Amino acid sequence: MNDILAKILETKKVEVTTARQMRSESDLLREAKSRKDVRGFGRALEDKIARGKPAVIAEIKKASPSKGVIRENFNPTEIASTYAAHGAACLSVLTDVQYFQGSYDYLRQARAACSLPVLRKDFIVDPYQIIHSRALGADCILLIVAALSLAQLKEFESVALELGMDVLVEVHDRSELETALQLQTSLVGINNRNLRNFETSLQNTLDLLPLIPEGKRVVTESGILTPDDVKLMRNNEVHAFLVGEAFMRAEDPGAALHEMFFA
Repeated sequence: MNDILAKILETKKVEVTTARQMRSESDLLREAKSRKDVRGFGRALEDKIARGKPAVIAEIKKASPSKGVIRENFNPTEIASTYAAHGAACLSVLTDVQYFQGSYDYLRQARAACSLPVLRKDFIVDPYQIIHSRALGADCILLIVAALSLAQLKEFESVALELGMDVLVEVHDRSELETALQLQTSLVGINNRNLRNFETSLQNTLDLLPLIPEGKRVVTESGILTPDDVKLMRNNEVHAFLVGEAFMRAEDPGAALHEMFFA
């Protein structure tokens, strides 16, 4: 498990090189710009919170490097539909193939199944992937501070915003947060799981909260497993959540979402 993130990022660079040989960036950009169907990801979160409800980004994920296959019976269309029916604000869909057994088609299928905005959950290392995200139909992309320089973060955010997408910037520690706060996006994801060794602690979100200025929306990610975890966060004014594994292991992911957040 030694530095999974570094391994994944190397794989991504190879994937992008291969993808560019298959299809030019200019051709992909034409397709991305031709899509006029962006759903407001950040707006959907704020709408929920304004109504006094938790804003749940419900994740569609088949497997992970640390846990292996999480859900054998994996149907993105059904999962997206049940999430939407049970109060999710947005979806997050894993598209990484090699490490998470994801697929671009999973994102297309999930988005077609409901009206919720969709985050493309992947490891972005090149603007090509951002353009591809919009071409696929993504409404938001994830930028991981641990994976990118400040210059890259700013460049990639600019590409996403030009295409009408929102950006969720993900941090794990104080240093990464200081970098993330230099971006325009209001969406700051605090990952309670360390991407280098995959250990998880909810205390991570609570420790970083005092450092986040007004005007930023904190999204707590990973390790939210029970209604008590939700209560802990909401008592600390954290109202946006990205949850996947707890739902993916349930027979009905949407019912599990309702039980954890709305029962």
